[in-house]
Amino acid sequence: MTHMTQIMDDAAMRRSLTRMAHEILERNKGLDNVILAGIVTRGVVLAERIAAKLEEIEGQRVACVTIDPTPFRDDRDLSAERSRAKLEVDVARRKVILVDDVLYTGRTVRAALDAIMQAGRAQSVQLAALVDRGHRELPIRPDFIGKNVPTARDEQVVVRLKEVDGADGVWIQSNRA
Repeated sequence: MTHMTQIMDDAAMRRSLTRMAHEILERNKGLDNVILAGIVTRGVVLAERIAAKLEEIEGQRVACVTIDPTPFRDDRDLSAERSRAKLEVDVARRKVILVDDVLYTGRTVRAALDAIMQAGRAQSVQLAALVDRGHRELPIRPDFIGKNVPTARDEQVVVRLKEVDGADGVWIQSNRA
């Protein structure tokens, strides 16, 4: 039997993204040379939402790019696709804020970092995650976190965004009775 427990509604998500936008501004002392890089699929939507918040706060639009880390994953041999994978902008000397919906083992972020490194030498790379659920397999830690949610390994964190799923919210899904 599947059980879903909601841990964030649309208002909680909005507040978290607003706080994260403020933290990005503070840490980077403004938006000079900052770009947001969303990890497909929901990270892209979250990056766009953070960019909109930053524009609302600072009156300045931040570039958003899409990162598909699939060719860089360590659990598949996609070396042919790796050479064709290109980012839409030059990251050289830019502060890249990598955005994802859920941070779990860190392997997707590691693959996204490889994609960024292939695109150029960024001034810095920071990580923003809407939900940090723990269970890291790599030494990766987010700089900006919407919500820390301790989970069991057999649970899933389900993020729904209105642009993709028709509604906003975050749930923990458990298959336990």
